[in-house]
Amino acid sequence: MTTDQDLPMDAQSATAVFAANGVDVTPNKDQGVIKVVKQPGLDGDRPMIGDRVTVHYTGKLLDGKTFDCSRDRKEPFCFNVGRGQVLRAWDIGVLSMQRGEVCTFLCKPEYAYGPAGNPDKIPPSSSVIFEMELLKFEGEPLTEDGGIIRRIKVKGDGYSNPNDGAAVDVHLEGSCGGRLFDCRDVSFIVGEAEDKGVPLGVDRAMDKMQRGECCLLYLKPKYGFGSEGKPEYKIGPDKDIVYEVTLKDFNRVKEFWEMNLNEKLDLAGGVKHKGNQYFKAGRYYQAVVQYQRIISWLEMECGIGIETQKKIQDLVSTAHLNLALCFLRTKEFSQAIDNCNKVMELDENNEKALYRRGEARLHCNDFSLAMADFQQVLQVNPSNRAARAQISICQSKIKEHHEQDKKTYANMFQKFAEQDAKTGVMRRSRDESVKSSMNGEVGIKRRRRSRDCPS
Repeated sequence: MTTDQDLPMDAQSATAVFAANGVDVTPNKDQGVIKVVKQPGLDGDRPMIGDRVTVHYTGKLLDGKTFDCSRDRKEPFCFNVGRGQVLRAWDIGVLSMQRGEVCTFLCKPEYAYGPAGNPDKIPPSSSVIFEMELLKFEGEPLTEDGGIIRRIKVKGDGYSNPNDGAAVDVHLEGSCGGRLFDCRDVSFIVGEAEDKGVPLGVDRAMDKMQRGECCLLYLKPKYGFGSEGKPEYKIGPDKDIVYEVTLKDFNRVKEFWEMNLNEKLDLAGGVKHKGNQYFKAGRYYQAVVQYQRIISWLEMECGIGIETQKKIQDLVSTAHLNLALCFLRTKEFSQAIDNCNKVMELDENNEKALYRRGEARLHCNDFSLAMADFQQVLQVNPSNRAARAQISICQSKIKEHHEQDKKTYANMFQKFAEQDAKTGVMRRSRDESVKSSMNGEVGIKRRRRSRDCPS
């Protein structure tokens, strides 16, 4: 059977033809989207809710007229399936496909363009046909660095999500290389999952989940067990892991905009203490979460009275300084510099901010800028021996850098000179060859003329 509509069809006959040769893929089986497979896909995985899918498609009316085609534009179409970004029929249909599959969908108006249709293209209350090819799909990244990828197996209920500080009840199943190493029900506070042995990536995914949702989280080592691994689970260093997470229930806490200043100040001390505990344990990313909470609460607060303002400023400055220290440990030096700059906006001669910015700049090979920071530290505190030692290191690095430059340029100029000499020899040789050739041609021409002239 072919589903290419070369002959006009009405909705009733089209439904009969598709139903006889295909399958109803709508959840409530009302024949709203009927699928006929034209080319089977690769065995295995199908897209999950939220996946980024790439498709080619052709849309036709029942009379066979094409109203849209991605191939005509020579560019496939991408969207997040199951998110309501496209026609309802597409969300339903694509979730039923495998990679490489080509199929045709008959879509009722309520799953396509509805009673209004689409002006100039699709009449009101029209059933339409889409031929689709699923080219590829991939999970939804939850972080900019792609360290946490989510794929939703079961969609959750409602529109509410856990926030930082919320109490959550989850079921976890962790695996590495196909081996199940963790299976349990556990409760924890969002932002403090490390206390229950739950990886950072699971913790950071909580604010994207809904009650009842079941998803797969693909975690890079930074968001899993890092360079240390997890010996009790027999997981080595720098391993990718996968967690299947079901959010059973949660209780939200107040958002920062719902709290008054006194509530924020009361909580900030405990959050700072928790961040310090994580830092001392070498859990730098977990510490970052805590310090960033303080900044989000207090950075825009200005308090009443000098004492309150100083308390806010001290907490914000300390949080930025601690973040800079965390980012130095994780080798994210540009982030460390940014946080030091934030402190110096409040106190341009802050000794710790200057020193830590100098450290970050030194690691970035900005030796002159680093030395300037350490010199400013000595202006603030002449007895800072560490800064004096760092200046010596900067001077040594600058000297090494200059010596290396000299060698590089000397070699470069030597190569240029050799190349010029070689080019000169080749040019002289070519010129002599041309001259010899020209002389030979002149001699031949003279002999020819002597033969041709009358005697």
